[in-house]
Amino acid sequence: MSVLCRMFTKGLFCGQPQWLSVGGSQYFCSGASRLDCVRRDSAANSTSPVSLTYDVFDGKGDSTPLVFLHGLFGSKSNFHSIAKSLVQRTGRKVLTVDARNHGKSMHTPVLTYEAMTNDLTHLLGQLRIGKCILIGHSMGGKVAMATALSQPSLVERLVVVDISPAPTSVRTNFRAYIEAMKEVKIATDIPRSTARRLAEDQLRKQVKEHSVRQFLLTNLVEQNGHYAWRVNLEAISNHMDDIMGFPEFNTTYEGPTLFLGGSSSAYISSEDYPEIQRLFPCADIQYIPDASHWIHADKPLDFISSIIRFLQS
Repeated sequence: MSVLCRMFTKGLFCGQPQWLSVGGSQYFCSGASRLDCVRRDSAANSTSPVSLTYDVFDGKGDSTPLVFLHGLFGSKSNFHSIAKSLVQRTGRKVLTVDARNHGKSMHTPVLTYEAMTNDLTHLLGQLRIGKCILIGHSMGGKVAMATALSQPSLVERLVVVDISPAPTSVRTNFRAYIEAMKEVKIATDIPRSTARRLAEDQLRKQVKEHSVRQFLLTNLVEQNGHYAWRVNLEAISNHMDDIMGFPEFNTTYEGPTLFLGGSSSAYISSEDYPEIQRLFPCADIQYIPDASHWIHADKPLDFISSIIRFLQS
């Protein structure tokens, strides 16, 4: 069970209704790591791995396990229903993983692809997984690509969901989302449903799309009556250029690779094809009709079928 680590300001327990800003300085510890909630230290620029929280869905078969990596502002729970279906249909073990600064994994000032790749490699070593099939969406897709390019022996197959190795040029509102989330203030000791409604009302001005607000609100969590964002907004904000970019690689990943885009999304364009082919010479590029950037949420059955066909190819 993760522990919410919080610094309380003077007057918090004075009996008056309290309002807390839920942006910025609320932190979680990984229950798996049992590490202290030490957030900013002399290792601020380190890429040393942190322990990641994860969920395992056990299959009866002994085939190579599938490992799902979520996107920015996401968590391991984003792929739970997909994972359960794939276990039933393939018999494979499936893992869903919280990236650093997301979900219940440890917070750290660093949020680069080198660091996240080291985290994943460390986790696979801890779990004695010598080879896996990596499936990553958006930011998680970049982590998956970086892992395959730097540690190809760990990756039997690779699925990259609606992202490419080219720097992300799609116009995004992520910085506006972060600022809106930082400004949210929620009263203490109110029902979760009320807190969620109040938070959505405050996000509405900056975050116009209902589906995006609902996605961001999955990060609003409660403990002992107090509400906070479980994502590390400061680290995300400070590393937005890193997240939108991609490290330079002169290596290639020769394994079977599927780039799976949404037909209504602009995150994988024809301009990206040369870089995809340079780094992933065995890549196949496919699009799911009428799917946005969140393919697995828009078209879960088509998404699952595409994964299974790729595994069987």
